Amino acid sequence: MSKSQQDMPVIVAGGGIGGLAAALALVRQGYTVTVLEQAPEIGEIGAGIQLGPNAFHAFDALGVGDKARSRAVYTECMVMHDAIDESLVGRIETGEAFRQRFGNPYAVIHRADVHLSLLEGAQESGRVTFHTNVRVQRIEQDDANKTVTAIDQNGKRWTGQALIGADGGKSVVREQYVNDPPRVTGHVVYRAVVDKADFPENLRWNAASLWAGPKCHLVHYPLRGGEQYNVVVTFHSRQQEQWGVTDGSKEEVESYFQGISPKARQLIELPKSWKRWATADREPIGNWVFGRTTLLGDAAHPTTQYMAQGACMAMEDAVTLGEALKACDHDWDKALQLYQHNRVARTARIVLSGREMGRLYHAAGVERLVRNSLWRGRSQERFYDAIEWLYGWNVGNCLQQG
Repeated sequence: MSKSQQDMPVIVAGGGIGGLAAALALVRQGYTVTVLEQAPEIGEIGAGIQLGPNAFHAFDALGVGDKARSRAVYTECMVMHDAIDESLVGRIETGEAFRQRFGNPYAVIHRADVHLSLLEGAQESGRVTFHTNVRVQRIEQDDANKTVTAIDQNGKRWTGQALIGADGGKSVVREQYVNDPPRVTGHVVYRAVVDKADFPENLRWNAASLWAGPKCHLVHYPLRGGEQYNVVVTFHSRQQEQWGVTDGSKEEVESYFQGISPKARQLIELPKSWKRWATADREPIGNWVFGRTTLLGDAAHPTTQYMAQGACMAMEDAVTLGEALKACDHDWDKALQLYQHNRVARTARIVLSGREMGRLYHAAGVERLVRNSLWRGRSQERFYDAIEWLYGWNVGNCLQQG
């Protein structure tokens, strides 16, 4: 690589969790980064998310582990109840034995606090430049000079030695190079955050809690030191859905949860306002690399929420990209292929597992009875064995050559 190429930044399209994680991973390998964000400011919308041990391994590798840990709430367990009869379906303890097994805790956190932790790290590095109100519309590549240029909505050109498409599930970068249709699920997610004072005392559990019902489920867990609670409800829509986010209505939510128990039903009475997500994913693809452009996070592997791993996978992607550059002595062509090799199957498993978990959570009739019997009597060690593939990821095992 020539000196002029080395001096060029890496362009990151997208300033969300994936884009910031990518920027941090690149900075830690000695690069300067230009982040292009279409929104008016660098920020994050949404509510709570769950963080497995793999997320904390990624935070540490990106140099912001302490920041994220200070903002997280550490749960005692993950628990699933039947939303009709309130019976316990399964409980995974996330205390000391879990931490010993996976090297990190399980936690819940506000999505904005994940974003803030990454943003602070990027700002403190002094090597990341942010540009807002910039919507990337197309990419051009100069193979002879080994450069990539993003052209924005105003025709301005942003040139770098590589480009990371971290521009979300509706990625413009993916559209240019793959142009595959989304798979709209028909599942609608309502999310809200409720103050502790308004949250039912009999549900104030320090747990990632799920109530599984027929064609629906509800989730709740504490946020921000237990001063707030995240509330999420999901149902199979009766209408044709279009992928996107709108304001929700309490009347619609109530119409889908008529058959569930009063204890679980309390959750839908709480929020004063809801945000409504009509969800989608895409079929997994085997190629994310297009010259010196690659995809990362939701742009590479948009998934449903059922595995609670969207943000975690984006951060894993970023760490793996950085490690691949280091392993390949900063040969971008080799590094991008190594990055892709180590991420395609794992992230495809998340996408496909998410679809199966959605079916499991929303089982009805006899399928519901089968689901409720699946984990009866299972030991914690057996639970841990079953999730080893997911939570056992760390920076030491993120790369496999060949």
